[in-house]
Amino acid sequence: MSTLKKLAGQTAIYGGSTIIGRLLNYLLVPLYTSEFAFTPAEYGSISILYSYVAFFMVFLLFGMETTFFRFVNKSEDKEKTFNQAFSIVLVVNAIVLVTLVAFSQSIANWLGHPEFKIYVIWFAFILVFDATSSLLMARLRFLNQPKRFAFIQLSNIGTNIILNLIFIFYFLQDGAEFRIGYVFLANLIASFIKPVLLYKDILKFKFTWDKILAKTMFIFAIPLVIGGFAGVVNEVIDRVLLSKMLIDPGGIEYAEGQVGIYSANYKLSILITLFITAFRYAAEPFFFAQEKNKDKNKVYSKVMTYFVIVVTLIFLVISLNLSIFKWFIPNDAYWEGLKIVPILLMANVFLGIYYNQSIWYKLADKTKYGAYIAVGGAILTLVLNISFIPIIGYMGSAIATFVVYFSMMVASYYFGQKHYPIKYNLRKIGLYVFSALILFSISKLIVRDQITFAWSTFAMNAILLLVFIGIILFIERPLRRLKKG
Repeated sequence: MSTLKKLAGQTAIYGGSTIIGRLLNYLLVPLYTSEFAFTPAEYGSISILYSYVAFFMVFLLFGMETTFFRFVNKSEDKEKTFNQAFSIVLVVNAIVLVTLVAFSQSIANWLGHPEFKIYVIWFAFILVFDATSSLLMARLRFLNQPKRFAFIQLSNIGTNIILNLIFIFYFLQDGAEFRIGYVFLANLIASFIKPVLLYKDILKFKFTWDKILAKTMFIFAIPLVIGGFAGVVNEVIDRVLLSKMLIDPGGIEYAEGQVGIYSANYKLSILITLFITAFRYAAEPFFFAQEKNKDKNKVYSKVMTYFVIVVTLIFLVISLNLSIFKWFIPNDAYWEGLKIVPILLMANVFLGIYYNQSIWYKLADKTKYGAYIAVGGAILTLVLNISFIPIIGYMGSAIATFVVYFSMMVASYYFGQKHYPIKYNLRKIGLYVFSALILFSISKLIVRDQITFAWSTFAMNAILLLVFIGIILFIERPLRRLKKG
């Protein structure tokens, strides 16, 4: 189907640079967690600060990426639409920048690290550079400028990686106060690269404030912002809660060490997360463009089925080969957390399905339902983490993530079928997810120790993977379709 090929092409073009960039960035994790770099407690501090950054990014972007795509397709004056969206982002960013800089010492004290004042100021500028650049990058996607988009993305990430390597290999010293600061300094310089490379677009911008258009955009965006905040709660609040709730039994270093172990192992769900990120870059404008297609529901259904095939296959590849993937974290001080990886992988499968489904409330102009679901998930996240963390530590956070993402997926499907029904092939989707879980369970039952590498275990897991691929080929019959095509 040509429309599916178009989506695949857009995923490769726009998502490809993001995948490569994120992959390169994730490859810093083995560097950060190596024995000569940061301790679990130091890596925990890094993770906690970036968790707070995620909250601010939602507010600073103010849902304007999705709002821009929604309004620009309906607008006759597309430049005015962009200028209005960008003006909103600029106003919000200016207010937040001034506030963060003014209260930087108070924020550092609240974090439990008074010496972090300079980092708070750096992050204020990182946030502004990233938020304003994100909307400019969205405009490049709309204008179909993939080469420029990819160049800017990779320049930003390449700069960050090169500076990290230089700082850590040549300047990092044991016992020095300015250690994790090198990570943040590299990020600050790299973030400045995007606005520099987008300066021509910035010069074309004209501050615009059409009261009617601005109000309409705000009304559309506010549920997205609420949902975005709730989404960030679901994604990163566990690190914050771990750092706060585990202080009493072991002190701040112990708590941040547990966050470091949890965060490092969370990164092993990297491939599913990367695929979901790339998919979302291409899928959102693609789904909006299909709105007038009479066969749009068939397209959405097929996309969902193929999406589930990919993410469940990634789940099996990683979870069945933890004895290999553990070397992504080269310091065995972090390996005690490998037991949470399969749980988080399947949680991200559910999250991916939820993101795929979420197009219904955007197409139906019922973004409030996205907010309802995300807020419900956030409340459940808080309740489960607060209940589980004192008992089982970061394992409780992993279980909470699994339960929350599954619940959000089910809730989105329920409301979607009421307000914008799309007939997904639930039989196929359920079969692929169930088969992946059964094959993983078989491996766990036969081999108790999945962490220590053994050729016999590797061979058995390879057979299980082939069984899953065989199930896919039997159901989808790609060769028969190729012959017909």
